[in-house]
Amino acid sequence: MLSLALRTLRARWTAFAGAFTALALGVALLTVMGLALASSLDAPARGPERFAAAPVVVRAGDTLRVETPYGDRTMTPAHPRALPAATVAKLRRLGAVVVDRSYRVRAEGGPGELTGHPWSTAAFAPYELAAGRAPRADDEVVVSGDWARPGERVRTDRGTVRVVGAVAGRGFEHAVFHTDARAAALSPPVRQLVVDADPAAVREAVRDVAGVRVLTGGDRRYADAGPERDRAALTAVNALFGTAGGVSAFVSVFVVASTFALAVDRRRREFGLLRAAGATPGQVGRMVCGEALLVGVLGSAAGCALGGYAAPRLTAWVVDVELAPGWFTVGDAAWPYHAAFWTGLLVALCGAVAASWRAGRTSPLRALREASADGRAMTPGRWLWGGGLLLTAVVTLAAALLGDPGDLLHRKTYVSRPMLLIGAAALLAPLVVHPLTRLLTWLPARLPGAVGTLTRENAAARVRRTAAVAAPVLVTVALTGSLLGATATLGRAGAAETRELTTAAFVVTAGGDGAFGPRTLERLRAVPGARVSASAPSAVYVLEEGGALVRSEARAAEPGALAATARLPLAAGGLGGLDDDSIVVNEEWERHTVGQRVRVWLGDGTGRTLRIAAVMTTGTGNNGVYVTPANAPGARVDRVDVALAGGADPRAVAAGLERAVRPVGGRVLTGDRWRAATAPGSERTTRYGFLLVLGIALLYAAIALVNTVVMATADRVREFAALRLAGATRWQVLRLVGAEALAVVAVGAVLGVAVAALELAGMWAALTLQSAPAPLALPWRALAAVTAVCAVLATASAVASAAVVLHRPVPGPAAARE
Repeated sequence: MLSLALRTLRARWTAFAGAFTALALGVALLTVMGLALASSLDAPARGPERFAAAPVVVRAGDTLRVETPYGDRTMTPAHPRALPAATVAKLRRLGAVVVDRSYRVRAEGGPGELTGHPWSTAAFAPYELAAGRAPRADDEVVVSGDWARPGERVRTDRGTVRVVGAVAGRGFEHAVFHTDARAAALSPPVRQLVVDADPAAVREAVRDVAGVRVLTGGDRRYADAGPERDRAALTAVNALFGTAGGVSAFVSVFVVASTFALAVDRRRREFGLLRAAGATPGQVGRMVCGEALLVGVLGSAAGCALGGYAAPRLTAWVVDVELAPGWFTVGDAAWPYHAAFWTGLLVALCGAVAASWRAGRTSPLRALREASADGRAMTPGRWLWGGGLLLTAVVTLAAALLGDPGDLLHRKTYVSRPMLLIGAAALLAPLVVHPLTRLLTWLPARLPGAVGTLTRENAAARVRRTAAVAAPVLVTVALTGSLLGATATLGRAGAAETRELTTAAFVVTAGGDGAFGPRTLERLRAVPGARVSASAPSAVYVLEEGGALVRSEARAAEPGALAATARLPLAAGGLGGLDDDSIVVNEEWERHTVGQRVRVWLGDGTGRTLRIAAVMTTGTGNNGVYVTPANAPGARVDRVDVALAGGADPRAVAAGLERAVRPVGGRVLTGDRWRAATAPGSERTTRYGFLLVLGIALLYAAIALVNTVVMATADRVREFAALRLAGATRWQVLRLVGAEALAVVAVGAVLGVAVAALELAGMWAALTLQSAPAPLALPWRALAAVTAVCAVLATASAVASAAVVLHRPVPGPAAARE
């Protein structure tokens, strides 16, 4: 049978070209995502950077450690504690001490990420002056790189400064060096320092201070921001490529399996003739397996090579658009190649074997019949797998709605759930293809001429072919509607929450990633007609579910001022009960009963037992918790909500606010503008992330659509010959083929929209249960765009393929070669 398979491949190479193309591209997609995912598992090894020349670095504790019956749980606190003043004094007695400080700086015309430091720490990198001199006054700075030259004045969110010197960049940061006194004013806490003393003596001096680390040698790298940034970047990149890889794997497996099944299904007459010549079902199956094995090996190998070529280009793009850090590159992991190769080969074999099992049992008499209409389209396998996927989707949705509706709002859930419905819809599509096709082509069938009638009857009669060609359209439209619709629906719900939550007329934000100092807050409170509520970001940690340490984002604000500018979505209690001994939580917390006391750890790691003053609804999951400033040690005010006093002029208040924050580079926005600026999905990186997750999968689905249409059209040689002999012109046949392609795209689009609507209906139910109802947001423009692209691709490829077939002389029906 292997020799027969080889001869079949040589004789029907055009028929197998489509399956080879789909497999090669699918495996390439799996390889690219696998290599990117493997590269996101480990950060590059780093040596000391800013402190490569420092003798000893002393770093305050930056780990929250909580004992549980199941072992210690650790997290990095939002506001690590500073080194005690007594400890710093003790270290000064051992040797020279240089205090290190780091803070964000935003400068006009400067790099996106600027970090400020005191000039005394420059020698530990070491940074050396390439031009100019060291800073001596508060408004003087030294910069790294060549973005500013000595003598220039630069406006920053820390005030306007004069560049007096420049150092060569060292690659790991863009630095701005102030005088030590100015750096201390900008970042008062002392969290790490350099001491020139014997390491053993330093360890003895800090032995009684909890959490303090003494870093020497290679361990000095832990004093850099690099390791922390690398861990955060790895988590983000891993999540991004994990999501993109999951979607891409589903689409590629779906397309490859359906393509191989279509390629085998189109040869039913050939298999029936082999049966008539004496071949057994087993022999037919072995021949098909041999063909699939040969195509699978060649296609998978080609896909691995193509993926290895494309992966570095994809990673370079994600670095360029700042979805990944600059050090992110493709590694030399081998497992992505193995996973992609064997997955592609296995899927190809499964798709071919399933179709050949049916074809091998085709009776010879049925194969010799001239009827072109499909017989039973719904096989037991389709009923089993399609029904199973549909049942799984329904049961998991019901379980989530009854148990944890918030889980349906998580990205991993709303990205993966549509795959169940898409798979079910594709397998069960033959049930609705016939009635749906007749419905969609009802009007064209009543137009003058035979094209409309033939389009309707052909598409409705060839259920398997219609379902196979509609499958890529179904995937494309359903993924577009589900993913974009989910983010839009969540965005509407979040925007509605923000509108209800923030009643402020103006919102004042600190420049860059900075914070407002006491003087700025005094100026803001002095603006006539302004009722000011200053708040600071923090975090609260709580043990739940027997031992899980959970972080909740928090805002720290004075209760009276907060009540004037916010309307919290309270389910129980009230803001009047919030004080320094209490907390406002949400319904996601394991303990959420008003009056109950709960053990928490504050943003600096301090343990407290607080009374629950009020409980908010869960909403979209972003309500967080509220505490007073006393329970947010280390938090700095970054936002000021402003309400108007009775009779105040909004323009006069806005002008006063702008004058108050102009010296520190703050921004004054109206409430509506601030809500629009902070809306989910408005960030550039978010848009590029969705382009990566959705764009690659849709591109592959579009290529698969063209491939499937060409395969299905090239198989209709006998049918076209019959039409030509019946008197149809080439133009009439091409019009018929184009009209059929449009009808099939319409079928796939309707099924895809139905899948997206069902998926979004589940999300709407979850939002309603979470007390954050929002109208469904089907992305009609995006759906119309992808449907139009599918229609153009399907029509063009079908007409082009038919034109090639029709270019041959018209044979007799019996002589027409398939």
